[in-house]
Parts: sequence; structure tokens; C-alpha cells
Amino acid sequence: MGTNLEMDFGSGSKLPIQEFAEKAYLEYSMYAILDRALPSIGDGLKPVQRRIVYAMSELGLSSVSKHKKSARTVGDVIGKYHPHGDSACYEAMVLMAQDFSYRYPLIDGQGNWGSTDDPKSFAAMRYTESRLTRYAKALLQELDQGTVQWLANFDGTLSEPAVLPARLPNVLLNGAAGIAVGMSTDIPAHNLNEVVDACVHLLDHPRATVQELCQYIKGPDCPTDAEITSSQAELQELYTTGSGTFRMRARYEKEDANLVITALPYQVSGAKILEQIAQQIHAKKLPMVANLRDESDYENPVRIVITPRSGRTDTEALISHLFATTELERNYRVNLNVIGTDGRPQVKNLRSMLKEWLAFRTETVRRRLQWRLDKVNSRLHILEGLLLVYLNLDEVIRIIREEEDSKASLIKTFRLSDEQAEAILNIRLRNLAKLEEAKIQAEQLALSGECSELQQVLKSARRLKTLVKKELQQDAREFGGPRRSVLVERSASSALDESELVPAESITVVLSRRGWARAAKGADFDVRTLNYKLGDEYQSHVTGKSNQPVLFLDTQGRCYALPAHILPSARSQGEPLSGRLKTADGVEFAGMMMGEPDEHFLIASSAGYGFVCKLEDMLTRNRAGKTVLSVPKGAKALAPVKVRDLGQDWIVAVGSQGHMLVIPVRELPILSRGKGNKIINIPGRKVASGDEAMCVVTLVQDKESITLHSGKRIKKMSAREVKTYAGERAQRGSRLSRGYRSVDAIAVHCTKPRGVLKVSGG
Repeated sequence: MGTNLEMDFGSGSKLPIQEFAEKAYLEYSMYAILDRALPSIGDGLKPVQRRIVYAMSELGLSSVSKHKKSARTVGDVIGKYHPHGDSACYEAMVLMAQDFSYRYPLIDGQGNWGSTDDPKSFAAMRYTESRLTRYAKALLQELDQGTVQWLANFDGTLSEPAVLPARLPNVLLNGAAGIAVGMSTDIPAHNLNEVVDACVHLLDHPRATVQELCQYIKGPDCPTDAEITSSQAELQELYTTGSGTFRMRARYEKEDANLVITALPYQVSGAKILEQIAQQIHAKKLPMVANLRDESDYENPVRIVITPRSGRTDTEALISHLFATTELERNYRVNLNVIGTDGRPQVKNLRSMLKEWLAFRTETVRRRLQWRLDKVNSRLHILEGLLLVYLNLDEVIRIIREEEDSKASLIKTFRLSDEQAEAILNIRLRNLAKLEEAKIQAEQLALSGECSELQQVLKSARRLKTLVKKELQQDAREFGGPRRSVLVERSASSALDESELVPAESITVVLSRRGWARAAKGADFDVRTLNYKLGDEYQSHVTGKSNQPVLFLDTQGRCYALPAHILPSARSQGEPLSGRLKTADGVEFAGMMMGEPDEHFLIASSAGYGFVCKLEDMLTRNRAGKTVLSVPKGAKALAPVKVRDLGQDWIVAVGSQGHMLVIPVRELPILSRGKGNKIINIPGRKVASGDEAMCVVTLVQDKESITLHSGKRIKKMSAREVKTYAGERAQRGSRLSRGYRSVDAIAVHCTKPRGVLKVSGG
């Protein structure tokens, strides 16, 4: 239906709205690409930048003139050449004046022109003053020498240059960034000496490859002292394709135990870096940092001091972590998209860009020489006529005095051109002296020599190329300098593991019956002081370090892991594990584990089977956990127990019918997952029906006593009594005395200063 709609333009012509929309959008796209966002390969400037520089030259704001208010320049630009907003125009002007944004600034500013911490903190244009820099001379020096095409301004009352006659490849020296419609450009800055050397090499060797040119242009050179850490292969690939990325990293020094950052990557704010590091410290993700301060001043524009908490801190690992987690290391996108001499935007590689600019520069020099030759020939023509005055002075005076149309008579008598006759008539009487004749002859001789030289250069492509080369080298000596961004090939930084960033503090993790977890500082925390939600109660607790993971074993034999430091404080009622873990509906947790990765735990099911497992074998990053213990039908996993010594620990297993068996833990296999071996004999049919099960399992050592809890009844057993229940693995075990045939839990009284271990039943 949309194709039937038409737009009436008032003059009687109509267009289908679809065709009109396509045409209007295409015109807008081309305008954004050609007249706003992309730089020209000739002078490396966007239209607004070109108009600012040209307007300042017209105002006489050269590098040796007095500064003038920036508002004066902006007014001329938007009033004569660029009918857009004054704020956008002024921002473009500010960018060209910031030595931390432009490698070779075009504008010399007085006043507040922004800072590296906040580039847009510049003062209003009514406060700042500006003029052009010396480098801007390389763009404007040949402007009035017939080198460029002139276009009418927006209202047709003035003329402006289509492109400035740049003597240097400014498109690579200062770079550019812009977003058009459907395309963008990101050209980094480069070192002037390196680019000129590459241009000279390409003039001498027109078939030079990108790889050869990269021997001269080794990489970008941004207006910062930070390091470029990309490899030469990466940079060469970037210049070969015209697009890619490169990496920059801050520079730092070690002063005593401190790390001092002295240079930041391009367009990275020191205030932003301080904020990013401070956020990590506040979030307790940088426990190895004791202090952070900013000591930047006029003499040291960047000086951020990081003080480690201890002299034993691995500063290399710390700074690598900061590189990876803050903007101390950044990747920069590169897209060498420019408007070529044919007026079309295109992504070019390094060779095609330099070759096209050299063609532009060669044509500019040729036009300049031709303009000069025309001027010289015109002057020689005038001088030839002036010499006739001195050879026929009396006759010339007579014609001027007596003839009514002296100009026509001069032309007829001496066969002069109109220009020669006009020049003769404009001679002052004082210039008729004999000395002036000698001056004219000397000038004629000099101009004749210059004319001959110009003709020779214009006729010879080799001489023209040599002239271009000499001028490039001359400008390199005048404006060039050493590289700022040092090239140091380094691998990308990596962040520290999360566990390394958490302080190793003793904590107690508490789990409730309904699966709510919380953590308290200290290993001797009294869990009896905690409150629980209505209908919930204490289930178990485990002690460890805050930088260790907590493993949760559910009754189905699946194991889950969470970093201990992310658990809420014990002052709250905790949070449900179902919010952080992907558990099955209605699942319950059997217990928890914490410790070093190589520590062992006894894992068992109520069916009477179990095995010993390393903690690291049970670790998982999967929110859904992983199956560690195969639980037979009708059974469930019991609370895991930490193994203190594989050679000294004894397993105490109690069945629900009152049978107890004590066997060495070494009789069980060490597995990473599985069902395990039979610990105590529980008939399978009774397990499936729920009639009988292994209800409690724990570990004891020699000389350790235990306490059996059966409801409200308590039975203490000495180490000697415990040993009387020793038997062979998979036996039924000996029956406990009447009243203790339904054991709920076993408390182990350690001989070492470990307190009392109480293991609940299933």
C-alpha cells in the first residue's frame, strides 16, 4: 500500500513515497559520509576542521600572530562556511588544540582547553584564545599558489578550498575518528619521521609492499607515553587489510614497594582509573592493595601510586590483574576508511593510502610549479616591455605627452601587449633612472633562470619526484620528533583467579534444614546464637577460609560449589541456595565440605555404600552441579566427613536397627565418583522399602571417644569401647544396647585441640 502514496512538491511534480524516501535517505547518507564524518586523504581533515583552519588563516591567526578570542573564529566559521551549531564547531576546534588528543595539534590555545581526566572540561569559547600552530603551516603554506580547487560557500558569496594543499600526510599523522551512515573511520596517529621515511621509500621503490613499508612505519604513535604491546605480526596484518585492532598498556615503575603508573593509554582518564581500582578495593576484590593515591601535578601529569599490603605481594601478578580489569590496558579499533582523491570513501591499506597521497602531493606540487611558471613568464613579459622604455625613453615620453590615446600608440609603435603597455604607463618618474634599468635586467636574468628550472622540473617526472622527496624531508626536519608511544611486544594481561583476590580469613558456613546458607567470621563462631525462619532449623556447619569454595552435597548425590565469600553475613538469615544453584525440585542437602583441593572426604549413602573422594574431584562450576555419589533406589546421601589421616582414621557406621561397625577407612577405595564399596551390611530389599538404612557414619582415631545421641538419650563410649565394635568391612556389625538402637548423631571427642565434631544422621 505504501508504494501507492505520493509526495506533492508544490510544483506539480509528484513522486511515490517509497522512491522519495529512498532518494532522501541516500542523499542524507552521502552528505554524512562526504561532508561530515570522514576525512579526505589529501589533508586528513573533515569539512568542519578544514573550515576552522582556513577561517583562522583568513583572520591572520598564524603561529607568530597574537591570540584572538575563540568566539571570533567560531563566528567566522559558522557565519561564512559552516552553517551549523556553534557548540559543535567549537568542540571540533578544541579537539585540534588538545595535545593529548592530536599528535600534532593544529591550534595553539590559551586558557582552559580541557584535560586528560576530562577532555570536555574546556572553558566556553568567550574565555579561550587561539591561533594556528607552526605545524598548521604545512597545510596552508601553498594555499594561494594555485594548488587547490575553490568551491562556493553555502550561500555562494564566498569561496573556500575543496581540500588544503597539505605538504605532509596529515591523515596518518593526526588520524581521525568518525561515524557516518553505514560506515565509520578509526585512523590512529603516527610518527611524522616514520611516515615521511615510508613515503620516501615508496617514491624510490614504487612497487614496495606493505611489509617493506612496515619496516619504517612500525605502528601507531599516539599522543601518550604508554606502550603499544601488539605484536609486529598483528600490526602488519592491520596495515595489510586496512582494519583491525592494536593494544595499548599503561607504563609503570617500581619505587620501593610501590607501583607508580606514569603514563596512561590514549584517551584514558586518570580519574576513571582511580575509580575503577577504588571500586575493586571497596568490593574487597583487591585485598593485596593497602593504599591508592593520585600524586599527579604539573610536572607529573600522570602519577598514580599503588601501595601493596605486604612486601611479599607479587607485584607483577597484581599489575597484570589491574591491566586486565581496568582501562590500564585497552584495545583500539582501526579502520583506515577515507575519502579518496576520486571523492569516494574506501578502506585502504597502508600502501594504497600512501601511494594515493603521494599522487595527490605530486599533483599539488606540479600545480604549484605551473602556477609559478605562469607568474614568471608573465613577469618576464612585463620586463621585456619595460626595457623598451629605457631603450626608447624620449619617444615614449613624447607619445605619452602628445598622443591622445597614449596606450594605443605605445602598443602600435613598439608592438606591445596590453599588459606591457599598462605597465609602462604605470612607471613612476623616479623609476626612470639608469639604476632601475640595471635592476630590471638583473631581475630578468634571474627570472629567466628560474623559468628554465621550472620547465625542466615540469617536463621530468624524475625531477618532480625528487622535489617532492626533498620537501618531505625538509618538513620532517622542521616538524618531526622522536616516537612517544613505545613499541614493546607483550602478551595480553590476565586477571587473577577470584580465590586469589579474597583475603584468607577463617569463616564458619552454616546451613539450615531448608537449604539456607550464610557465613560468619571466625572458626569458633557459636552457631547456637543464630535465628532461623519460621519452620526452619539448624542442619550443619563447616569451617574453612574465605578464599575457599564451599561444596554442598544433596541427598541425591549431586555436588555443588559456591565461593565462600559471596555468602551473606550470618547476621542475616542467609539466602536460599536454590537462588544461586540449579537444583531439582524438593531436593534437600546432606551436608557441606570445605578445605584444600587435595584433602579427602568420606562420601556414603544410607544404603551402606561409600568411598573416599578428593575435594578437587568434586569441584564444579556448573550451577546444576555434578553427580559424585550413585545413590541406590530408596536410599539417600549422608553428610560427608573430612578424612584426617587415611592411615589412622576409623569409620564408625551405625544402622537404623541399632547395629554399629568400626572398620579402617583405608579399606574403602579412593574414587572421583561412583557408588563405592559396602561399609556395613544393610539388606538391599530393606533399603528399597525404607525399613532399614545406615543412618550415621563418622570417622575417629585411636584414643578418641564418642557420644551417641538417640533422641534425648546420650551414651558416652570410650576409645576402648569403640574398638569392641571393630569388624570386617561389609559385616552386619554388633548390636548396641537397648535404647540406643535409633542413633540420631555421633559426637567425636578429639584428642587434638579441634573441639567436638558432631555428625548428624540421615
